[in-house]
Amino acid sequence: MSNWQIFKGNNTPHTVTKWPEPPPWRNFNQQQEQKNTFQASEKVINAVNMAIYLHRPLLVTGKPGTGKSSLAKAIALELELGKVLYWPINTRSTLQEGLYYYDAIARLQDAQINQQEKDKLNIGDYIRLGALGTAMCSSAKPRVLLIDEIDKSDIDLPNDLLNIFEEGYFVIKELQRLTKHQDYQKVVVETYDGNSYEVVDGQISCNKFPIVIMTSNGEREFPLPFKRRCIQLEIQEPDREELTNIVKAHLGDNLTKDIETLIDDFVKKREKGPLATDQLLNVAFMLMNKPLPNAQEKKVITERLMAYLNTTGDE
Repeated sequence: MSNWQIFKGNNTPHTVTKWPEPPPWRNFNQQQEQKNTFQASEKVINAVNMAIYLHRPLLVTGKPGTGKSSLAKAIALELELGKVLYWPINTRSTLQEGLYYYDAIARLQDAQINQQEKDKLNIGDYIRLGALGTAMCSSAKPRVLLIDEIDKSDIDLPNDLLNIFEEGYFVIKELQRLTKHQDYQKVVVETYDGNSYEVVDGQISCNKFPIVIMTSNGEREFPLPFKRRCIQLEIQEPDREELTNIVKAHLGDNLTKDIETLIDDFVKKREKGPLATDQLLNVAFMLMNKPLPNAQEKKVITERLMAYLNTTGDE
């Protein structure tokens, strides 16, 4: 039995004295300095710059695993714009969810518990901006907003987003109703990333238009008015040279002959079915790991981790 295996499957308890280090892309230690490993082509670079200059969202289409989401992180790191504001989309996502959340129930409960102090409750304590709402806050520098898998949304969400991006502001209706009172003309609320922001007259206006990256797996068509107001970019699957650069960016420049062969095999296999780049990275990491698996185990690892995405891995 190979000594690379931690779990032996022999029902014999044993102590693991040293747990393996995670792959660089799976290291969640927030104290570790982040590294930009995204490999941007000239087409991608031009599209990003056009979106920045024109204050338009960037609609990025491509197959899963082509680096669409990584682009947002690469922009934020290179331009020192802080942590990416992340809004994952599903069929139930609404514009309201992206803008802000008002916890009316918590406010009512606090008022009932503190009857004598209910008039002193700060409504701002019950409002939290969403990723989109935070991105729209005025600041000296734009924020990077990743709206991930917009093609999974309800049919109305893309057009709802257009109104926000065209108008450049939104209203917190719970605050706007109270602006006639002096105490509510300026209210401090919590942002998506845990900071504070002062809302004036119940309205948040965009000073620096955010760098908006909207990703799509191409599962649906978008309305023409929506596409007209976006900078469209399709990210192609990386070629052999680009794959090599991606592996080097994550795992170092000294690639073994096995890894070079693995990249060639990946390119050939990808022509016959759906594979994602991170599958290649997973195999490369396992084959470079210490202790190394033996030849038979390498074959098993490769077949399992480089199985086509439309199979279970056992076919």
